[in-house]
Amino acid sequence: MNKRRIALLASCVLLPLIALATYAAVTRIKPNDQHSVGDELDELNGVAIYYNGGVNTVQGRNLSSDGYNLGLRYQCVEFVKRYYFERHGHRMPDTYGHAKDFFDPTLSDGSLNAKRAMLQFRNGSTEQPQAEDLLVFAPSLLNRYGHVAIIASVDNGTLQIAQQNPGPFGSSREDLGLTQREGHWYIDQSRVLGWLRLLPADELSVPEQNYSPKQ
Repeated sequence: MNKRRIALLASCVLLPLIALATYAAVTRIKPNDQHSVGDELDELNGVAIYYNGGVNTVQGRNLSSDGYNLGLRYQCVEFVKRYYFERHGHRMPDTYGHAKDFFDPTLSDGSLNAKRAMLQFRNGSTEQPQAEDLLVFAPSLLNRYGHVAIIASVDNGTLQIAQQNPGPFGSSREDLGLTQREGHWYIDQSRVLGWLRLLPADELSVPEQNYSPKQ
Protein backbone atom coordinates (compact mmCIF):
# COMPACT_ATOMS: atom_id res chain seq x y z
CA MET A 1 0.00 0.00 0.00
CA ASN A 2 1.55 3.33 -1.03
CA LYS A 3 2.11 6.26 1.31
CA ARG A 4 -0.59 8.39 -0.29
CA ARG A 5 -3.26 5.76 0.33
CA ILE A 6 -2.09 5.26 3.92
CA ALA A 7 -2.26 9.01 4.52
CA LEU A 8 -5.77 9.15 3.05
CA LEU A 9 -6.99 6.30 5.24
CA ALA A 10 -5.41 7.89 8.30
CA SER A 11 -7.14 11.20 7.61
CA CYS A 12 -10.49 9.43 7.17
CA VAL A 13 -10.09 7.97 10.65
CA LEU A 14 -8.53 10.95 12.42
CA LEU A 15 -10.69 13.80 11.11
CA PRO A 16 -13.99 12.46 12.53
CA LEU A 17 -12.27 11.77 15.86
CA ILE A 18 -10.85 15.29 15.95
CA ALA A 19 -14.27 16.73 15.09
CA LEU A 20 -15.94 14.75 17.89
CA ALA A 21 -13.29 15.75 20.41
CA THR A 22 -13.59 19.41 19.40
CA TYR A 23 -17.38 19.30 19.69
CA ALA A 24 -17.19 17.66 23.11
CA ALA A 25 -14.74 20.27 24.35
CA VAL A 26 -16.51 23.31 22.90
CA THR A 27 -19.90 22.31 24.30
CA ARG A 28 -18.52 21.88 27.81
CA ILE A 29 -16.17 24.83 28.21
CA LYS A 30 -17.29 28.12 29.77
CA PRO A 31 -15.89 30.94 27.61
CA ASN A 32 -18.08 33.64 29.20
CA ASP A 33 -16.18 35.03 32.19
CA GLN A 34 -19.09 37.23 33.26
CA HIS A 35 -21.00 34.28 34.72
CA SER A 36 -20.30 31.07 36.63
CA VAL A 37 -22.27 27.87 36.19
CA GLY A 38 -25.24 28.02 38.55
CA ASP A 39 -25.57 31.83 38.54
CA GLU A 40 -29.19 32.99 38.48
CA LEU A 41 -29.71 34.96 35.26
CA ASP A 42 -33.44 35.53 35.16
CA GLU A 43 -36.76 34.30 36.50
CA LEU A 44 -40.20 33.59 35.10
CA ASN A 45 -43.14 33.91 37.48
CA GLY A 46 -40.81 33.40 40.42
CA VAL A 47 -38.99 30.35 38.99
CA ALA A 48 -35.23 30.88 38.57
CA ILE A 49 -33.30 30.48 35.31
CA TYR A 50 -29.64 29.52 35.82
CA TYR A 51 -26.48 29.84 33.75
CA ASN A 52 -25.06 26.58 32.40
CA GLY A 53 -21.94 27.59 30.44
CA GLY A 54 -21.30 25.13 27.60
CA VAL A 55 -24.52 23.52 26.40
CA ASN A 56 -23.45 20.01 27.40
CA THR A 57 -22.31 20.98 30.89
CA VAL A 58 -24.00 18.89 33.62
CA GLN A 59 -23.94 19.60 37.36
CA GLY A 60 -25.66 16.43 38.56
CA ARG A 61 -29.32 15.54 38.78
CA ASN A 62 -31.80 17.85 40.51
CA LEU A 63 -34.42 16.09 42.62
CA SER A 64 -37.30 17.53 44.62
CA SER A 65 -37.37 16.95 48.38
CA ASP A 66 -39.56 13.88 47.84
CA GLY A 67 -37.46 12.44 45.00
CA TYR A 68 -39.25 13.71 41.88
CA ASN A 69 -36.71 13.95 39.04
CA LEU A 70 -36.45 17.53 37.81
CA GLY A 71 -33.62 16.80 35.36
CA LEU A 72 -29.92 17.47 34.91
CA ARG A 73 -28.68 20.82 36.26
CA TYR A 74 -28.78 23.30 34.46
CA GLN A 75 -30.09 21.94 31.22
CA CYS A 76 -33.15 23.29 29.41
CA VAL A 77 -35.24 20.28 30.47
CA GLU A 78 -34.48 20.92 34.13
CA PHE A 79 -35.88 24.45 33.89
CA VAL A 80 -39.18 23.55 32.24
CA LYS A 81 -39.85 20.63 34.57
CA ARG A 82 -38.90 22.69 37.61
CA TYR A 83 -41.11 25.52 36.34
CA TYR A 84 -44.26 23.40 36.15
CA PHE A 85 -43.42 21.64 39.42
CA GLU A 86 -42.75 24.79 41.44
CA ARG A 87 -45.47 26.96 39.93
CA HIS A 88 -48.24 24.42 39.35
CA GLY A 89 -47.25 21.32 41.33
CA HIS A 90 -47.21 19.41 38.03
CA ARG A 91 -45.39 16.06 37.86
CA MET A 92 -44.75 14.42 34.52
CA PRO A 93 -45.51 10.66 34.48
CA ASP A 94 -42.35 10.13 32.42
CA THR A 95 -39.68 11.86 34.50
CA TYR A 96 -36.90 11.32 31.94
CA GLY A 97 -36.20 12.17 28.30
CA HIS A 98 -34.19 14.59 26.20
CA ALA A 99 -35.78 17.83 25.04
CA LYS A 100 -36.77 16.38 21.66
CA ASP A 101 -38.64 13.56 23.45
CA PHE A 102 -41.16 16.00 24.91
CA PHE A 103 -42.94 16.12 21.52
CA ASP A 104 -44.56 12.90 20.32
CA PRO A 105 -44.93 13.05 16.51
CA THR A 106 -47.36 10.12 16.51
CA LEU A 107 -50.07 12.11 18.32
CA SER A 108 -52.83 14.01 16.56
CA ASP A 109 -53.05 17.74 17.11
CA GLY A 110 -54.65 18.69 20.42
CA SER A 111 -54.48 15.21 21.93
CA LEU A 112 -53.07 14.23 25.32
CA ASN A 113 -49.37 13.54 25.59
CA ALA A 114 -49.63 11.00 28.41
CA LYS A 115 -45.89 10.91 29.14
CA ARG A 116 -45.98 14.61 29.98
CA ALA A 117 -49.63 14.81 31.15
CA MET A 118 -50.14 17.81 28.85
CA LEU A 119 -52.07 18.58 25.69
CA GLN A 120 -49.90 18.64 22.58
CA PHE A 121 -50.26 20.97 19.59
CA ARG A 122 -48.27 20.92 16.36
CA ASN A 123 -46.65 24.00 14.87
CA GLY A 124 -49.46 24.94 12.51
CA SER A 125 -52.25 24.07 14.93
CA THR A 126 -55.65 25.76 14.95
CA GLU A 127 -54.97 26.39 18.67
CA GLN A 128 -52.96 29.54 19.31
CA PRO A 129 -49.91 29.17 21.58
CA GLN A 130 -50.36 30.75 25.00
CA ALA A 131 -48.21 32.04 27.83
CA GLU A 132 -46.88 29.17 29.99
CA ASP A 133 -47.06 26.65 27.15
CA LEU A 134 -43.99 24.43 26.77
CA LEU A 135 -42.27 24.94 23.42
CA VAL A 136 -40.32 22.05 21.83
CA PHE A 137 -37.54 22.48 19.27
CA ALA A 138 -36.16 19.75 17.01
CA PRO A 139 -32.48 18.73 17.13
CA SER A 140 -29.94 20.62 15.03
CA LEU A 141 -26.51 19.83 13.64
CA LEU A 142 -24.80 21.07 16.81
CA ASN A 143 -27.53 19.98 19.23
CA ARG A 144 -28.77 16.44 18.75
CA TYR A 145 -30.96 16.54 21.86
CA GLY A 146 -33.31 19.36 20.83
CA HIS A 147 -34.40 22.21 23.08
CA VAL A 148 -37.36 23.17 25.27
CA ALA A 149 -38.50 26.52 26.64
CA ILE A 150 -41.51 28.18 28.26
CA ILE A 151 -43.59 30.76 26.39
CA ALA A 152 -43.37 33.83 28.64
CA SER A 153 -45.78 36.05 26.73
CA VAL A 154 -47.73 36.28 23.48
CA ASP A 155 -48.31 39.56 21.67
CA ASN A 156 -49.59 40.62 18.28
CA GLY A 157 -47.34 38.83 15.80
CA THR A 158 -44.66 37.78 18.30
CA LEU A 159 -44.10 35.65 21.35
CA GLN A 160 -41.31 35.64 23.87
CA ILE A 161 -39.76 32.49 25.32
CA ALA A 162 -37.88 32.02 28.58
CA GLN A 163 -35.14 29.40 28.38
CA GLN A 164 -32.24 27.85 30.23
CA ASN A 165 -29.00 26.71 28.60
CA PRO A 166 -29.22 28.54 25.24
CA GLY A 167 -25.40 28.54 25.08
CA PRO A 168 -22.66 30.43 26.96
CA PHE A 169 -23.53 33.74 25.28
CA GLY A 170 -27.23 33.08 24.58
CA SER A 171 -30.03 35.08 26.19
CA SER A 172 -32.60 33.67 28.61
CA ARG A 173 -35.25 35.53 26.57
CA GLU A 174 -35.87 35.29 22.84
CA ASP A 175 -38.59 36.72 20.60
CA LEU A 176 -40.09 34.58 17.83
CA GLY A 177 -42.52 35.54 15.09
CA LEU A 178 -46.10 34.28 15.26
CA THR A 179 -48.44 34.25 12.28
CA GLN A 180 -51.91 32.97 11.52
CA ARG A 181 -52.66 31.62 8.06
CA GLU A 182 -56.01 30.14 7.05
CA GLY A 183 -56.97 29.54 10.67
CA HIS A 184 -53.68 27.89 11.65
CA TRP A 185 -50.99 29.29 13.96
CA TYR A 186 -47.32 29.12 13.04
CA ILE A 187 -44.27 30.02 15.10
CA ASP A 188 -41.77 31.32 12.58
CA GLN A 189 -38.80 29.17 13.56
CA SER A 190 -38.04 26.13 11.44
CA ARG A 191 -37.04 23.93 14.38
CA VAL A 192 -40.25 24.45 16.40
CA LEU A 193 -42.14 21.14 16.53
CA GLY A 194 -45.05 22.35 18.64
CA TRP A 195 -46.21 23.30 22.12
CA LEU A 196 -47.60 21.49 25.15
CA ARG A 197 -50.17 22.86 27.61
CA LEU A 198 -51.26 21.96 31.10
CA LEU A 199 -54.80 20.70 31.50
CA PRO A 200 -57.05 22.26 34.15
CA ALA A 201 -56.57 20.30 37.39
CA ASP A 202 -60.13 18.95 37.33
CA GLU A 203 -59.62 17.47 33.85
CA LEU A 204 -56.25 15.84 34.43
CA SER A 205 -56.17 12.17 35.35
CA VAL A 206 -53.13 10.36 33.98
CA PRO A 207 -51.93 7.15 35.66
CA GLU A 208 -48.34 6.94 36.88
CA GLN A 209 -46.27 4.82 34.47
CA ASN A 210 -42.75 3.48 34.34
CA TYR A 211 -40.57 4.65 31.47
CA SER A 212 -36.95 3.95 30.61
CA PRO A 213 -34.53 6.69 31.75
CA LYS A 214 -32.89 8.94 29.12
CA GLN A 215 -32.06 12.22 30.88
